[in-house]
Amino acid sequence: MTTFDDIRDIEAEALPTRFARGWHCLGLERDFADGEPHTVHAFGQKLVVWAASDGTLNVLDAYCRHMGGDLSRGSVVGDAIACPFHAWRWGGDGRCAGIPYARRVPLRARTAAWPTAQQDGMLFVWNDPEGNPPPDDVTVPRIPGATSDEWTDWYWFSTTIEGANCREIVDNVVDMAHFFYVHYSFPTYFKNIFEEHTATQIMHGVAREDVRRPQADSGAPTVLGNTSVATYHGPSFMIDELTYHYSDGDVNSVLVTCHYPVSPDSFVLQYGVVVEKAAHLGDSAPQVAAKMGDFIRIGFEQDVEIWRHKARIDNPLLCEEDGPVYQLRRWYEQFYVDAAEVRPEMTERFEFEIDTTRPNEAWRAEIEANVARRQVAAGERPA
Repeated sequence: MTTFDDIRDIEAEALPTRFARGWHCLGLERDFADGEPHTVHAFGQKLVVWAASDGTLNVLDAYCRHMGGDLSRGSVVGDAIACPFHAWRWGGDGRCAGIPYARRVPLRARTAAWPTAQQDGMLFVWNDPEGNPPPDDVTVPRIPGATSDEWTDWYWFSTTIEGANCREIVDNVVDMAHFFYVHYSFPTYFKNIFEEHTATQIMHGVAREDVRRPQADSGAPTVLGNTSVATYHGPSFMIDELTYHYSDGDVNSVLVTCHYPVSPDSFVLQYGVVVEKAAHLGDSAPQVAAKMGDFIRIGFEQDVEIWRHKARIDNPLLCEEDGPVYQLRRWYEQFYVDAAEVRPEMTERFEFEIDTTRPNEAWRAEIEANVARRQVAAGERPA
């Protein structure tokens, strides 16, 4: 007989009130480069983003230090942002660049300017609750394909997730089983490596036969599987060197998955893909990138639906074939404590490879059963 003492409680501490230290991608440069101010809600506050005349993107706290006007509703004047209330003009360095009606600018006329980086067509901001600048050794690697004519342009998506903390998406790094149930693939190889400020997932996946066969019946090239090396560089920016194996040849791509927190229980999720213009694709590489992006979007939408309805759980009950969730969260914790409080166990190298033999046997049987049921329903085989 089951008693209350036998039931495992779900434990969940209060959501963190601080936001992760690290580089966060706010989106593509092209979306901020129209000469207008842009509102961004991030890190529990409102920011303003605008482009200077040389294309440099600036990020400031949105509220004017004069009388609180919303700079994101102002206008770009030269290289400065002008407040809609009294036209005080602020430069990208946070200094007041001029007051049209005043003899002089007050000596202490400063506002918060966020450290920024522009790379591979993306805008990054540095967040640190302690106010320290980014260390030289904490960087996001460049993506050669993002600036090469031999690759497509970014095919990009952005969505706001309400009612979930951004830890939910980071947990996916170690979650092998959800790739079968959510993303129509099952891993034949799965390994994690955590070290310093990076967390890597290495996966070889095979397409589910019960999903792939209808595509094959249509005569279109079908996805046979994929090879993925996906690494978080810091708490919120992942680069996935992703090769899809199609029936008519391989397609090399880079998938970026990134997010920034809006509040403790909401975040903006963004993801984009660039595709190598392989010879067998001809002129269709942009269409392939779009199709691939749409396929990835479907998977993320399924993730989002789960995140919006699941419970936050700090003590997940795991089986042997689950990934190193607790080790990942220990790695992730380094971004939520002061730099002086980062412990060696948060950053020391850790490797874990899952034995996929048992899961693959079970999943293969499930796929064969699904295919058989569909064939019976279509009259292709007897019941």
